[in-house]
Amino acid sequence: MESQPNCWRRAAEEATGFGAALPQRGERVAVSGCGTSWFMAQAYAALREAAGQGETDAFAASEFPASRAESYDRVVTVTRSGTTTEVLGLLGELRDRTRTVALTADPATPVMDAADHVAVLDHADERSVVQTRFATSALAFLRAGLEQHGPLPAKAVTDAAADAEFALAGPLPGSALEAEQWTFLGRGWAYGLALEAALKMREAAGAWTEAYPSMEYRHGPIAITGPGRCVWLFGEPPEGLADEVARVGGALVSEATDGRGLDPMADLVRAQRLAVAVAEERGFDPDQPRNLTRSVVLDGSAAAGS
Repeated sequence: MESQPNCWRRAAEEATGFGAALPQRGERVAVSGCGTSWFMAQAYAALREAAGQGETDAFAASEFPASRAESYDRVVTVTRSGTTTEVLGLLGELRDRTRTVALTADPATPVMDAADHVAVLDHADERSVVQTRFATSALAFLRAGLEQHGPLPAKAVTDAAADAEFALAGPLPGSALEAEQWTFLGRGWAYGLALEAALKMREAAGAWTEAYPSMEYRHGPIAITGPGRCVWLFGEPPEGLADEVARVGGALVSEATDGRGLDPMADLVRAQRLAVAVAEERGFDPDQPRNLTRSVVLDGSAAAGS
């Protein structure tokens, strides 16, 4: 986790050299992946649309609407291992139908031949089953690609990296460390990061976590909040939300109001740290969680049904 700021800076430099293989302004784009990679795809898609660079959809690889393939100018996939069955199957379906780009950490895998263009972020590979630095480096790479076409409604990747150094050095919120349940919220591109934070807590610590768009919190999820339970907000809080959390006895964690206003991707680093801390407190190995493997590779029958 601690290597992320430097990984992001390097990913941003590599994106500059990748050039025209990345989505261009005005193109209609889809982004896809599985698990953590899908959540990074959601964050990127929302950020690209918010920047006015073109319509962008995000799909779990197993749920990509193949009938829509020709309507996209480019499809971007993310797979750390380069072996994920659903991603490779999607790229096979898209071959000769639309341009494809893949981001991976391992150049010695089948994805190298499955996509038209492949960006290899091998410097961000990791041994842990649970993704941290590859996922955020992939998002940093894609964000830097957007920066080449104009300003974003977010900090520059280099500034986000500086925020990540701050997030790694500071103490974790006591209310989050002591909680029994965590609800993560985000709006716009930060919603994908909220989903990823909740996944990290479930994967590493077997924790009870949920994630929602910030404005949806009061439409039901607030019912679970109470004393000893934490609401972690990525980005700016909607008006009145902090008061609502306080009214029901929950603890609010929000860098937008409590700290220096971290870039949401840097705030995700704090959530990663929280997942490790809670896992270790419970006697779990956060790198080797139960029931999970580094890559999901399905046999023929399982893949056909996915």
